[in-house]
Amino acid sequence: MKFRPLHDRVVVRRLESEERTTGGIIIPDTAKEKPQQGEVVAVGPGARNEKGELIALDVKAGDKVLFGKWSGTEVKIDGQDLLIMKESDVMGIVG
Repeated sequence: MKFRPLHDRVVVRRLESEERTTGGIIIPDTAKEKPQQGEVVAVGPGARNEKGELIALDVKAGDKVLFGKWSGTEVKIDGQDLLIMKESDVMGIVG
């Protein structure tokens, strides 16, 4: 992928959700919610503080993260559906 986000932005690929419930019921595509978990594909260099110093991001490429249901902007890059969001939209890193 030849895309580099700017400032404190993060590029995330959604991880696919389960197609069955714990009881074994198959969920059709029309009833599925978009997953709120993804893998970080690329990160920007970081934000700048009032003094102009660069503050590095806490997330890095390869991290699995949780984000809000309506977070980010959906884009298609090299045929992949991705999200671009600010680091502040990421709720946490899944260990």
